[in-house]
Amino acid sequence: MLDSILEDRVDLFCQQPIDSTPTYWYTGYYPASGELLKLPRTKAVEQIARNLMLELARDRRFNSEGKMYGLLLVKTDRDEYRFIKAFSGLLNGEAVVNGWVPPIPGRERVAISEADTLADLARMKQELIDLDRTSERVELERLTAEFADKLEQLSIEQHQRKAWRQQERARCESKLTEPELTISLEKLAAQSRHDGRERRQLKQERDAILQPLQEILDQTDERIRSLKQQRKTRSRQLQAQMHDAYRLMNFLGTSSSLRELMPAGMPTGTGDCCAPKLLHYAASQGLNPIAMAEFWWGNGGVGSVGGVGDEQKKLQGEFYEACVERCQPLMGFMLAGLSLQSDRLDLAIVYEDEYLIAIDKPAGLLSVPGRTIDKQDSVLTRLRDLHPEIYAVHRLDRDTSGILLLTWDLATYRHLSRQFHDRQTHKVYEAILGGKIEPECGSIELPLWGDPFDRPRQKVDFKLGKPSLTQFQVLAQIDDYTRIEFTPVTGRTHQLRVHAADARGLGVAILGDRLYGCQADVERLHLHARSLSFIHPHTSVRVLLQTQCPL
Repeated sequence: MLDSILEDRVDLFCQQPIDSTPTYWYTGYYPASGELLKLPRTKAVEQIARNLMLELARDRRFNSEGKMYGLLLVKTDRDEYRFIKAFSGLLNGEAVVNGWVPPIPGRERVAISEADTLADLARMKQELIDLDRTSERVELERLTAEFADKLEQLSIEQHQRKAWRQQERARCESKLTEPELTISLEKLAAQSRHDGRERRQLKQERDAILQPLQEILDQTDERIRSLKQQRKTRSRQLQAQMHDAYRLMNFLGTSSSLRELMPAGMPTGTGDCCAPKLLHYAASQGLNPIAMAEFWWGNGGVGSVGGVGDEQKKLQGEFYEACVERCQPLMGFMLAGLSLQSDRLDLAIVYEDEYLIAIDKPAGLLSVPGRTIDKQDSVLTRLRDLHPEIYAVHRLDRDTSGILLLTWDLATYRHLSRQFHDRQTHKVYEAILGGKIEPECGSIELPLWGDPFDRPRQKVDFKLGKPSLTQFQVLAQIDDYTRIEFTPVTGRTHQLRVHAADARGLGVAILGDRLYGCQADVERLHLHARSLSFIHPHTSVRVLLQTQCPL
């Protein structure tokens, strides 16, 4: 089944680089850790989607009804780029269509209950339609309108007679004397009483005819309210069964039901949208997502796109973001375990939230760009392609690997910079020395100075140097090498490297550190920033970041 769904036309459909610029990010916070996870929509996947639209336009099956379609660009375990595609809900009444991602498994487990419930719901719907247009309701509406017309006509006539009586009463009072005046006024009063009786009699006639019909309709309306409540209850029960049966898988290989992911409740159709179907299928088939796009195709429609209750008309061929009500709450779980190694950035993300990001910087890459054109490639410049406003809180030497902390805004940067300046952070490095040392632990306190005539080398200078303190602990000694843990108390340039190499420190350079005297034929500097802890500026919780030492 995978072969029929996995499309191999990426090269045919896409002339953009696979690692093209993101135009939108699908995001979600992983429930277990609060970590912000992201998957891009890129120009490449948009181009593939547009070529797919050309195919949809030539097939009548995809033009009779408007709906959301989705496309996920993936990499297989053989490092081949492919894409899979999905539609939301049903396509012309069918859930399974050849070549398209199938529904999320689980629905079949409640198929009998679903069929029974849907049959009951359809029966109740038809009864509601019938009850809404019973002969008694039609007759009541007709007679109510007739009596309303009669009362209106009578009101017009009586209003005219009342106006005449007022004029006649004024004439009598000015022209007549007793006893003629009393007799005339009494006649006018009798006419007024007659009009009152006539109006009351018409109302009594109306009530006598309409009341029995209204009593029947009251019972009918009570039945309607009862049926609506039954439909609502049965529908919710079915949804609960389906949400328990629907189990979504993420890229950690764990699964969870919709009810577990959205315990507060969810709209009808949750789990049937494109994005969850695509991500679940990719996770279950061992595919690694690269980028995703969702678009509307078919006759125009109205639906919630940008926000809760934000109904807007969707346009054919337009790309849309994840719907807030159905898809967005699932994203954090479904993206969990997705490889955060970006082919374009070539950066492994250790941690990320809306305020900061920590990168496991590879050896050989600058933390920030240098002054010359050949030194522009850096962690900062690569991330700046995604987010123009980004700040590096500290630095790692180009040849040092490990945790590098950056922020997405200036306020967070300033807060963390103060922590580094005030030594409120805690850093641990792991290194391999190019020889053995005698002490197993201790501290090194040697002032460091950067000689302006011998950059970038740092020197120990007791007159010009700045105070520098490093604590160390030997982890192991194997053959002629020493694996060691460094905890810098201060953060001077090349501090660990000088404190290791200088005779007044450990007297043995870090393996691969040619700048400070190691002549071993190795590919890299064997120094890694293994862990970093700090107080999160926005939560006041201490965050501990750790990476596996690659040395």
